[in-house]
Amino acid sequence: MNIINSFPQKVKEQLKSYVYLYVDPRNGNPFYVGKGKGNRIFSHLKDKTETEKTKVLNELQKLKLSPICEVLKYGLSEHEAFLIESAVIDLLKLTKLTNKVHGHHADLKGRTRVEDLIKILNSAEAELKEPAILIVINQAYRFGMSPQELYDATRSAWRIDLQRGEKAKYAMAVYRGIIQEVYTISKWVEGGSTMRFTDEDNSLEIKDSNETIKTRWEFVGNIAETKIRKKYKGKSVSHYSMFIKGARNPIKYWKC
Repeated sequence: MNIINSFPQKVKEQLKSYVYLYVDPRNGNPFYVGKGKGNRIFSHLKDKTETEKTKVLNELQKLKLSPICEVLKYGLSEHEAFLIESAVIDLLKLTKLTNKVHGHHADLKGRTRVEDLIKILNSAEAELKEPAILIVINQAYRFGMSPQELYDATRSAWRIDLQRGEKAKYAMAVYRGIIQEVYTISKWVEGGSTMRFTDEDNSLEIKDSNETIKTRWEFVGNIAETKIRKKYKGKSVSHYSMFIKGARNPIKYWKC
């Protein structure tokens, strides 16, 4: 099992002070809250002291499991990290955590698994060339999604300018500014008219703000060719003006 035990230098420089969680993979519950800089989050993996925290870590090790390490907030001053750590411990209640003591006394960067955080902060910038529609799936995305789940979350179902959408050769799934996958678009169809992996049947009655999904559009396609995926997957598009803060529309068009 590959366990991440350090951040790349580029990531450490952007993290500044941060607050982190250790989460039990058996139930999804946080069992430790901490704060620090650099690689502090990983230091507990080597802790040999006899505490409630190491008791949980040892239990997981015996089961061949690893704790889920998440950064809750980053880009903080040391004082902000003190305050957030204390507030989180109070909110989760100390009895549910293995911390021995309570914590010390704008839009801050939010809760993220370290695997995804490294991708977000350590990614190279994409240089978009081909006509594409970029679809922001921040609400639907979760760590460990299957390829089919990611495809369905990206392709369906959106309010789009169909004329522009039909000019796009590729659709790109974007989470927190990073391209997660690239698809070749075969065609656009009415929202809900094709089967998704999670559908029990093909009769969708999903509504959003009193609007049926069938007034929207979804694409049918395939994972893009290797050359295009290598060019874009895992790259950042945050530097493009269409991703400026406050731009809420999840649909972005490039050269289409």
